Amino acid sequence: MTIKEAIEKRHMVRQYTSKAIPKDIVELLHARIDENNKTYHLHLALVVGNSDGIGGMAKRLLSKTVNNYIILAGTDTPELDEKLGYCGADLILYAQTLGLNTWWVGGMFNGKGALKNLSRQDVRVNGVIAIGYGKTQGVPHKSKTAAEISVYNGDAPQWFIDGVNALLYAPTALNKQPYVVKV
Repeated sequence: MTIKEAIEKRHMVRQYTSKAIPKDIVELLHARIDENNKTYHLHLALVVGNSDGIGGMAKRLLSKTVNNYIILAGTDTPELDEKLGYCGADLILYAQTLGLNTWWVGGMFNGKGALKNLSRQDVRVNGVIAIGYGKTQGVPHKSKTAAEISVYNGDAPQWFIDGVNALLYAPTALNKQPYVVKV
């Protein structure tokens, strides 16, 4: 599966099976995480076999079955959120190409629990991504149309059309898609 195909196939999954992520896939994820860490000077990490980075409310209400997650962390700088957003999206799509499911946990993560799994304690944990084999493949979210989220002055080139179409698949808080792309 390509990244482009993963954009269409990837949906939020909150319930996971107990199937362990095989060692070869864990190694591929570590390599991708290491690449992002080096390129963007971050402190991303894959945690396998525990859920201490998932907040108590999320565990009680949404998912008791998360056993693996990716920590989104880095040195607190003005561009940290953008870097973590880019790398997080890269990792959830890469995971989908490997046959895994993900959930961008958002505000229901346990930063102190996640921080225990990092070698550096002087970084900001900005979120976690649950990862594993989903009990389902998730369902597509309700989406606006391309015309509702984009404006192109003139005839839109294919790269713009493709970008807007990919953006329509991107998860947003409460599926609001509160943006407009204008060129």
